[in-house]
Amino acid sequence: MTVETKLPYDKDYISQFSQNKNEPEWMRDLRLQALEQADSLEMPQPDKTKINRWNFSRFKHEAVQTEEISSLNDLPENIQEFLDMEKESGNLLIQRNHTLAYASVSDELKEKGVIFTDIFTALKEHPELVQRYYMKDAVSVDEHRMTALHTALMNGGAFVYVPKNVQLEEPLHVVFWQEDPETALFNHVLVVADDNSSLTYVENYVSQNTEQETAANIVTEVIANNNAQVSFGAVDNLAAGTTTYINRRGVAYRDAKLDWALGQMNDGNTISENITHLVGNNSESNARAVSVGRGKQTQNFTAQIVHFGTDTEGHILQHGVMKEQSTAIFNGIGKIEHGATRSNAEQESRVLMLSEKARGDANPILLIDEDDVTAGHAASVGRVDPLQLYYLMSRGITQHEAERLIIHGFLAPVVNELPIASVKEQLTQVIERKVY
Repeated sequence: MTVETKLPYDKDYISQFSQNKNEPEWMRDLRLQALEQADSLEMPQPDKTKINRWNFSRFKHEAVQTEEISSLNDLPENIQEFLDMEKESGNLLIQRNHTLAYASVSDELKEKGVIFTDIFTALKEHPELVQRYYMKDAVSVDEHRMTALHTALMNGGAFVYVPKNVQLEEPLHVVFWQEDPETALFNHVLVVADDNSSLTYVENYVSQNTEQETAANIVTEVIANNNAQVSFGAVDNLAAGTTTYINRRGVAYRDAKLDWALGQMNDGNTISENITHLVGNNSESNARAVSVGRGKQTQNFTAQIVHFGTDTEGHILQHGVMKEQSTAIFNGIGKIEHGATRSNAEQESRVLMLSEKARGDANPILLIDEDDVTAGHAASVGRVDPLQLYYLMSRGITQHEAERLIIHGFLAPVVNELPIASVKEQLTQVIERKVY
């Protein structure tokens, strides 16, 4: 059974939307081709998760133009908690609904030729550069219906380009604030690190639509060219009313390194895919992720690293805690293609359930098509040890506080390994909020 995705948007609407955004002709044509393809493509089929009743079609595509943010102090508290108000480096973008509402880029970045802006400004000012990478190396338009619809309806996002031989010391930070409770987010993030460059990128997704329903169809593409180093961090915190499909995809070329640090903290039903292709010889990727599920939400997380080049290293580490009636599937996939000799694929997935009605599943998968390799996996699914709870409560700690300590202790092996300090701090805050 396929998911119903009839949309009130046709070719005329797409053409007009693209024209209003002053997009180049190639982008308009790509949108129209994608819309036509969407009719014949199947929906993605996440393992052990039925999405036929999920809301991917009831939403508003455009939001009312929002005001610019003159000062970070004017932001709501729930947005400020994702910022270091005293140490904010200045390299910060805030997208309010689909509009760039705040932009601060240091002169140092501009002098080095770094491009750090919203996706629509990039399409106007750097169309050839965007076209070179957009929906090509990492994600294809015709993978399934969701990627095609994303391409046709893309309505926000960010673009980062770091030139050759440029190393950035300070992180680039983007906050995607979905203030309108009914407007869908078709966000596209494109991060390109050219040869011998390095950067740290951090993003946050925030909404408050606990009652109103909408959808998020998000695609991120990260390209690490030869000998580039990319650290990508994210804390997703979309509210219960948002049904989310998010695909973060990376490509690492020769001697490149791509690290992921993901806090998957949405409150609504979520499909999250994090896939990295180690194309170049001696390339490397570390994918670390944590999640806390609560309420009745269903989540499906896939972390996959595919080895194409020789002497490649891929490590997956993901921990999840399920509360109340939440359900989650954790897939860890290490795939070594034929010819990827001397590669190493390692993975660990662990799930802790805090109630009788919570459900978790950890699936370690190794797909090996080459002999001269190393690979390993570990997986566990279990409930809180009642003796552990009893021991804590016998010291005068309440059951709620005891569970809180257990959650932090269970997630700590992943959180402590995250290479981005700001992501660690954000995750700690969000975990605290979800625990209470």
